[in-house]
Amino acid sequence: MSEKSNDKVRIGIIGVGGMGSYHASYLLDEKVKNCELTAVCDIDSSKLERFTGILRYSDSAELIRSGDVDAVIVATPHYAHTWIGIDALKNGLHLLTEKPISAHKADAERLIAAHTNKDQVFAAMFQQRTMNLYIKLKKLIESGELGEITRVNWVASDWFRTEAYYASGGWRATWEGEGGGVLLNQCPHTIDMMQWLCGMPVKVKAFCKFGAKHNIEVEDEVTAYFEYANGATGVFVANTGEAPGTNRLEIAAENGKVVVENGKINFTRNETPTSVFCKTCNSGFDRPEVWNVDVPYSHGGGDHLIVTQNFVNAIYNGTPLIAPAEEGIKSLELANAMIYSQITGQTVDLPLDSAAYEEVLKGLIAQSKYVKPEVQAQEMNLTTSFKK
Repeated sequence: MSEKSNDKVRIGIIGVGGMGSYHASYLLDEKVKNCELTAVCDIDSSKLERFTGILRYSDSAELIRSGDVDAVIVATPHYAHTWIGIDALKNGLHLLTEKPISAHKADAERLIAAHTNKDQVFAAMFQQRTMNLYIKLKKLIESGELGEITRVNWVASDWFRTEAYYASGGWRATWEGEGGGVLLNQCPHTIDMMQWLCGMPVKVKAFCKFGAKHNIEVEDEVTAYFEYANGATGVFVANTGEAPGTNRLEIAAENGKVVVENGKINFTRNETPTSVFCKTCNSGFDRPEVWNVDVPYSHGGGDHLIVTQNFVNAIYNGTPLIAPAEEGIKSLELANAMIYSQITGQTVDLPLDSAAYEEVLKGLIAQSKYVKPEVQAQEMNLTTSFKK
């Protein structure tokens, strides 16, 4: 940890819109130990007025070089994550970046390449990794209790957004400002969970609709098909135009099926593994006997401040990170691959050709004829989104 005048990690927040302000609120309330919020930065000076008693900057480069902070949380629009993050790392600061870590894989590779000093802590804000529900499910998978996974389906259609939401910022839901829609903004956590639990697929075929339910130019409806190295398949569905929507994860495996929905984990466990029963049963219509188990777990987790506390602990004593930023490239790659598949009309092999996708994205920006409706700036309580 860099030299300081006290025994706390001095944190600066770059970008204090809805998400950055939320991070500031729990830091100012001292809900994270061994740190203090010493500086904030935003190019919109009006967003800085609410912060009194701490340093305020309008230029991220100035804050990064000020000597007033040991670490920064970057909560700006997506493209800026890359160049601000690189600047912070090159100037010796610890870095915690909001999701996604960049707008596209090539930028993420540039950001990760800048992390040459491994004494600097570089983390990503994937707070769903701290949800006890998913921690329990991951342990269940890794224990071998499910056996080999054969299919995974995740319907994440409960990310409903109104036109007012999209009109609240000029950067929102544009190729140039955000780099995508539901896949880049609402679903990075869900996509991260899917690969964290089940691994990365090797092929992606996706069908994306751009501006299907909203006056936007990016994707607001997605249905994707995944293939995995072991032959397993997956389906991922997401949109921001469906109400009330569904959040349902279903994992089929050799030893049964797990369904996660409405805060419950239900495991329908086969007494005999599927493939064994299939090959040994003499009847054409019998099925394995099953046990229906509601898997117990302690509710809780999922708070951003848990990731921030982990970030601070890693700076102090080397505590392993919940979400190393280098892992953030995985969910981003999947999001990019889905958009790339729709644009090219092809099945995309992973790893994704990051340079090829970057050129496609640049083309979408250059050829865009989309005119953003008049921006209607408003204060939004983002906790109604991520605390549902």
